[in-house]
Parts: sequence; C-alpha cells; structure tokens
Amino acid sequence: MMSKEIDSPCVRNCCLDQQDMCVGCFRMLDEIVGWGTASSKRKKEILIACSRRKHRPNIEAD
Repeated sequence: MMSKEIDSPCVRNCCLDQQDMCVGCFRMLDEIVGWGTASSKRKKEILIACSRRKHRPNIEAD
C-alpha cells in the first residue's frame, strides 16, 4: 500500500515575523527549508506545531 504524500501547508503568503515564523502558514524558517526532505513523521509534527502557533499567535515559537 502506498502512503499519501503530505501536502505543504504553504498558502503563498510568505512573510517572516521577528521569530522567523511565516505569518501565512505558521512554519518556522527551518521547517520551510526542510519540508522537501522531511519524513512523513516530521511533516506531521510540523503541521501540529503550525496548528498550535495559529491558535496561539501571540506566544513565542515552539
């Protein structure tokens, strides 16, 4: 059985804040750069972190 590729959360609104977090997709710069080579497990971890950042935007990045 083939595993489904995990889509990038990119929304084409790329702008980094002072903590190097994208204000469009809520990924950190290192997460954006490493997305293409990240494992499925790592991508899922990134998506969870993005969701947390999106719902708590006024806190420091993870």
